[in-house]
Amino acid sequence: MAGRRAATVLVYRPTEAERFASLVRAPRGVTVHAAGSPAEAEGVIARADVVWGWRVPPALFGKAERLAWVQAMGAGVDWALVPELPPRVVVTRSPGLFGPWMAEYVLAWCLWVTQRVDAYRRAQADRRWAADVVPERLGGRTLVVVGLGDIGRRIARTAAGLGLRVVGVSRSGRPVPGVGRVYRPRALAGAVAEGDFVVLVVPLTAETRNLVDERVLGAMKPTAWLINIARGAVVDEAALVRALAQRRIAGAILDVFATEPLPPGHPLWALDNVVVTPHIAGPDVPEDLARVFNDNLARFLAGRRLRHVVDRRRGY
Repeated sequence: MAGRRAATVLVYRPTEAERFASLVRAPRGVTVHAAGSPAEAEGVIARADVVWGWRVPPALFGKAERLAWVQAMGAGVDWALVPELPPRVVVTRSPGLFGPWMAEYVLAWCLWVTQRVDAYRRAQADRRWAADVVPERLGGRTLVVVGLGDIGRRIARTAAGLGLRVVGVSRSGRPVPGVGRVYRPRALAGAVAEGDFVVLVVPLTAETRNLVDERVLGAMKPTAWLINIARGAVVDEAALVRALAQRRIAGAILDVFATEPLPPGHPLWALDNVVVTPHIAGPDVPEDLARVFNDNLARFLAGRRLRHVVDRRRGY
């Protein structure tokens, strides 16, 4: 990759685009444009060499005549791996930032279940002394982590530190420190059958779309909880609604959905064994994301190899 003296960077984000653009360390010769909508990006995309963004509309990629590199503001890149993005364009992601956040999210909700938080809050609202409601131990339970990338491994380490038994599922099936047993995806049903909690942390690819279907849900314990912090489309949503409504699993903690925001009329809102959070398990911290981008920008301008390059065939 040859070095560059000049480049045009488009920072695309529906919210806070200007704030993110202000964090770009742009040397002389680098022009930075912020866009919060397709209309704002239209006048820049044709001459952009670099896009740093989140959920860039595919139609814009089709107009990106000079584009060489897309840096995703996140660990997931499914939105960028579309036919409209020319094969010449390098895609990079932002790993290593979200694991601590997502580990705390997962374990907090596991404790919410075992500490019977909802029952105590309802009793308080009724001014009732609920001495008959007794908390349960989280230690000794089994957590199944489906996806053992950097986020999944961080969740596994955190869970093991709290005394949970951890089982994993990964494409390679290779051993991971702190994980008692690692299954391959073909044995997913057998893995989830062991879990008191099953957390999904896989990228969305052709192989993982609807990975958790009627068969996998049917293999879970009736007392188990599903936690999805991956992508909504990793789960067959209609099958999940049926399993929850029929109490075939205890409940679900859902941070991601097939359609976001979750439509007001969606049946998941009305189920009392579901927790809905608005895709906040791994919140974006602009300064953290900017460090990853600025490091790669310096590499790009110097003609050096970029870090965190995505294998477009695998989807991550």
